[in-house]
Amino acid sequence: MRRSGLRTRIVLSFLLIIVLFGSLIAVLGYWAIRTSIIDRAQKQMRYNLSAAHAVYENEVENMKRAFEMAGSIRDPAKLKAGLGLDYLYVLERSDSAAARSPLVLQAFHGNAGSGTRIIDSGELIGIGEPLYERSIVAVRQTPRAIPSSRALLTSAMALECAAPIFDSTGLVERVILGGKVINRFGDLVGRIHRMVFEDRLYDAKPVGTVTIFQDDIRIATNVLDRDGEPAIGTRMSAEVYNSVVGKGMPWYSRAFVVTDWYLTAYEPIRDETGKIAGALYVGALEAPLRDTIRWYAIMFLVIIAGCTLLALVLTLVLAGSIANPLTRLVKATASLADGNLSLRAPDKDSLQEIHELTSSFNEMADKLTLRDARLRSTNEELGILNKRYIDLVGMVSHELKGILSSTMLNACSVRDGYFGELNEAQAKAMSSVARNLDYFDMTVKNFLNLARIEKDELTLTPAEVNLREAIIDESVSALGRQAQERHMTIENCIPPALVVTADPALLLMVMNNLIGNAIKYGSENGIIRLSANHLDTAVAIEVYNSGRPLTENEVAKLFKRFSRLAAAPEAERARGTGLGLFICRQIVELHGGKIRHEARDSGNAFIFTLPVRQVS
Repeated sequence: MRRSGLRTRIVLSFLLIIVLFGSLIAVLGYWAIRTSIIDRAQKQMRYNLSAAHAVYENEVENMKRAFEMAGSIRDPAKLKAGLGLDYLYVLERSDSAAARSPLVLQAFHGNAGSGTRIIDSGELIGIGEPLYERSIVAVRQTPRAIPSSRALLTSAMALECAAPIFDSTGLVERVILGGKVINRFGDLVGRIHRMVFEDRLYDAKPVGTVTIFQDDIRIATNVLDRDGEPAIGTRMSAEVYNSVVGKGMPWYSRAFVVTDWYLTAYEPIRDETGKIAGALYVGALEAPLRDTIRWYAIMFLVIIAGCTLLALVLTLVLAGSIANPLTRLVKATASLADGNLSLRAPDKDSLQEIHELTSSFNEMADKLTLRDARLRSTNEELGILNKRYIDLVGMVSHELKGILSSTMLNACSVRDGYFGELNEAQAKAMSSVARNLDYFDMTVKNFLNLARIEKDELTLTPAEVNLREAIIDESVSALGRQAQERHMTIENCIPPALVVTADPALLLMVMNNLIGNAIKYGSENGIIRLSANHLDTAVAIEVYNSGRPLTENEVAKLFKRFSRLAAAPEAERARGTGLGLFICRQIVELHGGKIRHEARDSGNAFIFTLPVRQVS
């Protein structure tokens, strides 16, 4: 069997990991960037449509308010000019039967009303030939629209209002009826556009667009056609029409608009009788978003490529720093095996482990030289002892080599189904094993930290740390699975720019302990809230969990060495060494802060203070 060198194996192994992780991160990064930008933009379209709807409704409401205030005005022409109306009538009761607007009858009953109405060509001609000619829209063939032979739109959509005029006795004497024709009414579209969009252009086209449809025909819009003119007369795409006009459902998705793809939002416009008369639309060009996504993707790939190259260079350096001294040590070992007890290996390596290995080899060679004479006379006894020694070293090495990390990795892999699906009993057993291993890992760490505290070896290496990014996010990520198993929600309210002066490793230990306790002792399906409040020269960090508030007797046991609360029904889940809060207090006080407990009406909060600096 052909054997490869250590350097080759290290380089190939790291190269494979770098390529796999680099590719995975690149794909996930591109997907995350694209999803984030598109989803955020599409959500903004919903807000923009709500704002556009408000402007549209405000137009008729302003007309209605003006009509209601016009009860004593006897000059209709002046009112019509002041409101910019296309038509205005003062109707007697004898005219109500002939009026085509249902708002007239409502007004004769004493109630002002407003809304949208479709006016046919005959009524338009009766109002005036200029208005009729202005309202005519030539229907244009449009990609993705429902096939139609219709050439002209001769009816019109109008914003209309009717209000009663009362006589001196309080009875309705007459009714004012007036309205504005929306066909080619660019003013309304312009107001909506100014309200919800910036005046940005892309390829000579507005990035944000607004349209008012009568049925599926654009009668007022700032969408441009291929000639750069307003696309009046173009039609709505078939899939949008079937949803919005056909079914009366809003549309929030990308859609093809005249010449390009847009992120869009549509909602139906209903007339005064509740019938769907058309649609209101807002949209944003998709092309600028695609360019933004492409730019971010390129930058992301450049960063990935740079990191990959740097990692490869570091891998080569690391492989050389490990393989070269080991190669020399192998040669020295071979020479020693041949009986050359005077040979020593250079022990000037910068890597501590290699240096210690080389020093140990040289020390072994020195001892072998001193004991060589005695080995000859006691060869048989030493051979037996040496065999026992080698067996013991092999057994201990095999049993202890990575026993905790390997066991935890394998147990979690089995529990999570990486080696095959488990039945319910097996899954429950493996979950118990994983929890026991977590408990064992926590116990070892707590006793090691206790030893450091007892020996006064717990020292700080303070640094300015972004609390949320470097500590909170990492702790929440590490303990997220435990919270999910108890169906608990972790609310991270720590400000992103908050920086504290602390030892990162020790501070992470405190957060892991407090959040872990919140998960263990909090109520199932409850919440864990992480927050921070500024004090004069410090910041108070709070870890709150919903659940049963602790009693005074229970609070008195907190922060003491080997002190635990009385076992709950979930005792197996909540077991521990009784050292966690004691260690937390030592660490916080070493930072110059204080830690305390507060019982709340529906839970418990642990609060500690740290020095702080706010990043602008």
